[in-house]
Amino acid sequence: MEELKRFGVSIEDNLLENFDKYVKEKKYRNRSEALRDLIRKELVEVSWDDENEEVAGAIIMVYDHHGKELMENLTSIQHDYHDIIISSQHVHLDHNNCLEIIAVKGRIKKVYDLEARLKVAKGVKHASVAKSTLAKHI
Repeated sequence: MEELKRFGVSIEDNLLENFDKYVKEKKYRNRSEALRDLIRKELVEVSWDDENEEVAGAIIMVYDHHGKELMENLTSIQHDYHDIIISSQHVHLDHNNCLEIIAVKGRIKKVYDLEARLKVAKGVKHASVAKSTLAKHI
């Protein structure tokens, strides 16, 4: 673990009050832990601004598996992106609807391209990217 550095922060009273509530609600041991997590979260978010950056994440998708040829289409799309797909998990939500979680690692542009292709497939009700990181810079 890296050596910790101390620094001072100037902050308005109401913002500090709200931050302290946040620290307590999220069950952080102290402000420093909460601040470190918030900084990491923002750094991950900012890293996704560069489409050439390599990242990790997940594409979460909900669809009606009764859709005509949908399963074949989704499988075909995923095969086109085999180089960035690490794994996938398929969950039956009810008789008609399925949830699929596709773990990805690769360039941001390609992750978004995959999400876009899956999202527009007929029968897909929802698709979105959960952003994460390879933790090289945080």
